[in-house]
Amino acid sequence: MQQYKLKRGFKPDIDRIYSVMAECFSGEISKSEGVLETSYGAMSEIKVWIEKKMLYVDTVSDKTVTDDGTALQTNKAFRDFLYKATGYTAKERVKNAKKEVGEE
Repeated sequence: MQQYKLKRGFKPDIDRIYSVMAECFSGEISKSEGVLETSYGAMSEIKVWIEKKMLYVDTVSDKTVTDDGTALQTNKAFRDFLYKATGYTAKERVKNAKKEVGEE
């Protein structure tokens, strides 16, 4: 499970996150008790929720997928989702994660 800070102006609203998921991942998205769940490409499970103004994401890889193209496409869609949901690029997310670890 990973947690991500939301950039200023990006509301911690589960309905906004739902629409970002629908845009990035084709397929059905289920919503129960504030947790969004779907699967896409090389990920058999993607769970997303918001807690204390942070985005939490829990993923499970599908080990049966061996096609590099599918894995790369899944990775790109996931990075796009995180960017649109948090407002931070991959580089900025790494920087924020390092900052969080340094504070503890």
